[in-house]
This record gives sequence, C-alpha cells and structure tokens, in this order.
Amino acid sequence: MMAYFPISSPTLIFFVVLLIILLAPIIMGKLRIPHIIGMVLAGMLIGEHGLNILERDNSFELFGKVGLLYIMFLAGLEMDMESVKKNSRRILCFGLLTCLVPLALTYVTAIWLLDYSPTASFLLGCIMASNTLIAYPIISRYGMGRHPSVMLSVGASMLSLFMALMMLAGLSASYGEQVGGWFWLFFLLKFVAFCTLSIWLIPKATRYFLRRYSDAVMQFIYVLSVMFLSASLTEAIGIEGIVGAFLAGLILNRYIPHVSPLMNRIEFIGNAIFIPYFLIGVGMLINVSSLFEGWRMLGVVALIAFFGTFGKALASYASALLFRLTKAEGHMMFGLTCAHAAGAIAMVMVGMRLEVSPGHYLVNNEMLNGVVIMILITCIISTLLTEKAAQQITLSSMQRPTATDQPANERVLLCVKYPDIAPQLLELAIMVRNTKQNSPLVALNVVYDDQQAAQHREAGLRLLERLQQRASAADVPMQTQVRLSTNIANGIKHAFREFGCTEIVMGMHVHTDVNPKFWGEFLQSLYNGLNRQIVLTRFIQPLNTLRRIQVVVPSRAEFEPGFHCWLERLARMAGNLDCRIQFHGREESLELIRQYVNNHHPSVRAEYTFMAHWNELPRLAEQVREDHMFVVITARKGTISYKNALERLPQELMQHFAGKNLMIIFPDQYGSQKEESMTFTAAQHQEESSVYDMLARWLHKKERL
Repeated sequence: MMAYFPISSPTLIFFVVLLIILLAPIIMGKLRIPHIIGMVLAGMLIGEHGLNILERDNSFELFGKVGLLYIMFLAGLEMDMESVKKNSRRILCFGLLTCLVPLALTYVTAIWLLDYSPTASFLLGCIMASNTLIAYPIISRYGMGRHPSVMLSVGASMLSLFMALMMLAGLSASYGEQVGGWFWLFFLLKFVAFCTLSIWLIPKATRYFLRRYSDAVMQFIYVLSVMFLSASLTEAIGIEGIVGAFLAGLILNRYIPHVSPLMNRIEFIGNAIFIPYFLIGVGMLINVSSLFEGWRMLGVVALIAFFGTFGKALASYASALLFRLTKAEGHMMFGLTCAHAAGAIAMVMVGMRLEVSPGHYLVNNEMLNGVVIMILITCIISTLLTEKAAQQITLSSMQRPTATDQPANERVLLCVKYPDIAPQLLELAIMVRNTKQNSPLVALNVVYDDQQAAQHREAGLRLLERLQQRASAADVPMQTQVRLSTNIANGIKHAFREFGCTEIVMGMHVHTDVNPKFWGEFLQSLYNGLNRQIVLTRFIQPLNTLRRIQVVVPSRAEFEPGFHCWLERLARMAGNLDCRIQFHGREESLELIRQYVNNHHPSVRAEYTFMAHWNELPRLAEQVREDHMFVVITARKGTISYKNALERLPQELMQHFAGKNLMIIFPDQYGSQKEESMTFTAAQHQEESSVYDMLARWLHKKERL
C-alpha cells in the first residue's frame, strides 16, 4: 500500500483535500473543538511528516498563498473604517505593544537561555512580534467583524506585521551590498508611491467598473484582480503580499456592502476552498517527531512558544485594561493576535538564506523545527480562545436589551415590474432589512388582468426567479408571488396584508408631466389607502457607488409614529454602504435624529444642517452630485407633518433634481402598534380579494360590450 503514496494524481489530491474540508468540521464539532484546528491536524496527518499520503506540492504553495491573502483581504473588507478612524490611537497603542513586548521578551530569552547570536535572536523576535489572523474565520462565522475588540486586533496585527517586516527587511539588507541611507530612502519612496497610487487609482477604477458592469461574475473577478495586483506590487517593493491584500480590502471596503451578494460570494469562495487549503498546508509543515530529538529541542520549543505567547498576552490584557474593555474582549484580542502561521515560515525562510559564514546560515534546523512546532501550539491557543471569547461576547450582547427594539414582524414587500431596476430594488431591500430577525423578503409582481395577462405573468415569473437567485446568493430568504388583479394598487395592498408586511419598497414611475401625474393614479391610490411606510426610489447609478445620502426632513416629522422607522432604515443603509449621511431640517428634529444615530448607530458618519423652511429645497439641488442619493421625507394629507409646500414637491423634483438618484419616503402612520383594520387572515383576505376581482372583471366586460 505504501507504494501508492504519496498520491501524485491531481484528481485524487483534490479529492483528499475536499474530503478533509468536508469531514473536519463534522468531527471537530462532535469534539467541541474549532474546525480550524481540525484542518491543521489533518494536514499534519496526511503530510510527509505524518502518513505521507500527500506531498506538499506546488498546488499547496499556490492555494495556500491565495488563502493567506484571502484572510487578510477579508479582514480589510469587514473592518468598519469609521470606527478605525475614531480608534486610531488605540490601534496604534495596541499595535506597538503587541509588537515590541514579544520582540523584547523573545530577544532576551534567545540570547540568555538559548545562547543564540544577537542577529538570530533579533530574527526570532521579529517572528514572534508578528502574527497571522488564523482565527479570523471564526469571527466571520459569528458576524463580529465590526466589534471594537476585533477591529483593534486586526489593526494592531497589521501594524505589528508591518513593523516586523520592516525590521526583517533591514536585517536582510544588512547582509547585502545595499545597506545605507539611499536604500532605505528608495524603499520608503516606493512604499509611499504604491500607497498613494492605490488610494487614488483603485476607487476611480472601481466606481467606473461597477457603474458599467453589473454581471456578478465580472464583479467578482474584478475584485480578486485588484487583490492580487496589490499583493504582487507590495512583493515587488520588498514587503509581504499580505500587506497589499489588506490594503486592497481597506480601499474596496466601502464599494462592497457587507450584506451584498458580491460580499457573500467573496466570503463563500474563500471559506470553502482557499482558506482551508492554507490551513491544511500549514499543518503539513509541522513535524511533531522533532520534539523527540532530545531535551534541547523540547526546551527550544517551550521557551519560544511560552515567551512569545506570554508577550502577546501581556500586551493584549494590558491594552484591554488601559482601554477599559471587558475580560472577554481581552480574551478576543489575545486570541486573534497570538497565532503564527505562514508569515513566520516566510521569515524563517529568509533567515535560512542569510549566510553568516561560509556554510553556516542564520537559521539552523533547530530554530526551524522550533518555529514550526510553535505554529501548532499558537494556532491551537488562538482558535480555542477566540471561539470562547466570541461566544461570551455574543451571549453578553444578547442579554442587554435595547431601548428601541424593532417589531418582531418586520417584513419588506418588494414590488417589482421592470427587469432593469429590479436588482437594485432588491439590493436596497437587503440593506434596510433587519438581519437579526432574518425575516424573508416578499417579492411581488402584479399583472393586470387583461388579454395579455398570461404573457405578462410568464415574464413576471422569470423576473422573480432571477431575483430569488440573487437573494439566495446573499443568503437572504425570499417569498415570491405573481398576482393577477384588475387594479394594481389593490393587488399590492391585498398582498401586503396577506404576507403580514410592514413596509413597501418599489421603483418610481417616471412621467413627463407634473403634478398630479408625477405620482400617477395607481401610486396615489396606494399611499392614500395604505398607511404604512412606502419607499419609492429612482436609481441613476449602482447603490454601492454612492458617496453621500442627503435627507430632507420636514418640520414636526419627529411627531409622526413612523419617525424612528424611516430613520432606522436610512441609518442601516448608510452603515452598509459606509457612506456619509446628511440630514437637513429644523433644529428640534435634527437633535432627536442626532441622539438616535449616536445611540444606535455610532459608526454612521452623520452630518446635520439647519434648513429653516421647505422653500429652500431647490437650493439643495446645487449640493446633490451624481454619486449622491437625495431622500425626501414627505407626508400624507391630514398628518401632523404635512404642509402646503409639499403640493409643489413633484414640480420641484422634476425641475431641480432630474437625473439624480432619488428616494421618497411616506412614513408609517401606525408605528409599532397593530393596525386593527389590516389584521386579516389569509383565508378571509383571499375570499374578499376574489369577490373584488370577480366584480371588477364583470364591470370591465360590461364596459367593453
């Protein structure tokens, strides 16, 4: 049997890897061990130092490198940039501590206890100063990418890694002929030029691409191309590619909403293939048998792992104490920053190429084996501690009640008809829905019951099928219905009640005339006969390219029952798009809006501008750019915030805001209270609907005769 191993067939190699990816979570789940450890242990078992089933060939080099880049890229994509800016001092402080403390402890240990040379001790200190976010997939699974302790850990990890790589570059240069001030000046200029060019060019190219190409595959390939190009450019400069991948993730952060289908595809591909490949490849490097070579080897491993990990723990818990964080958040910071993986291997490989004297290199086999075993120990500590901390933080957040809980039956009705704007309406509905409730979206296509009803019904079914595929790509449940009706508004209202929806999202019907045809008889009938929140939108460019949301709030809007409802939806939208939101209104309204946003969405970048009178609406047209969304909070007649100036709204919108992204919101008039007149059972409503439709068809037929 051993003659057939290691397996050389590419098909069987890929099958064995897929089998590990499939079985590791199942087996580790039964043992209550994070499945990441299972991937590493499986790599040890099947590698050349284990059963020698697979050889660590070029495929593991390729996919493992991609997996490491993917981890850093996802870390950049999932960071809350506004919170990073607010906590930049904390990140800087924690980054310096988690880099310098392990570096100092390991350096002293290597010189005094292991009798290493100063240069070898400094290299070992650089290795322990850096870390790899190997436990980050656990964070993604718990949806904690924007938690403060996670953002501090990710930012500090990148800072410590960058500092370690800079010190390693200096150490490597000291063995060459390029040592000197000119080398460091040229190196710094290259890095600054790369960062400047990336920050200037990538956003422009991304906005251009996303505005013109909506194909899901093309967008995914474009994002990966940016990641690999950025990583390869940093490697050309002399820095590890993970720095470039992380920078690409930070730059693309605001163009890939966290609840979008594109983000779902990126995470799915990484977590399904590339990241497991990287973890298995790390396990294949570990040689446990080296521990039994003697007491000297055991001492090297114990000292390296203990003092390096102790330094990370000291930095993490000292920072948590300094920043007044909880014990669980301190565990999270330590768990994320204590692991070492391919980055440590890369640094050791650099040391193995540095020749101290003829035939003698800076890193010997003893240090190599010690670092590799240390990787296994720190990976186990990191995954176990991160899993435990994530559970503790999640449970503690669930126990804290919020001041304004959303209604338990929150459900969005998505009215679609035109295939060109339906995907954008779906993206908007996904952004404003409550992800904690995970209520399904309801997509509705109402077909007028005439001679072409069958043809229109087939087109509606095809449209809803495509939308359901998009919703599934974003992991969002969706119910669909094509409804025949002789009155479009009645069809929407009946479906709204049957499905127990709480709000409507639909596209605007563009008319060439002004009031009253701006709304159309169908829409007027809808918002006059249904007193729940209705959101009308007109898209000129994709949502994820918006840079600012400008909201006009009428006076006394805070007295409407649906005030917090539309405010919550807009705050969710701004948070998911990571764009600024600017409110225009009276001081009393803006103060309540400011309090709500600060208390419930502190990461949203909100601005507040005083607007004395509704007559100032045309003046705002000068401030609305092509990449802005202009939102008007209007009111129904007879409500407390309605004013006569709203009668001119259609004319002003068509005259001053033509060609702009537009959203009009009719606020909820019932808030969280139950509307008695709308509590129909499905059977009662279907009976009523059938009677109405039969009567309407009879009248329509009589008119034709």
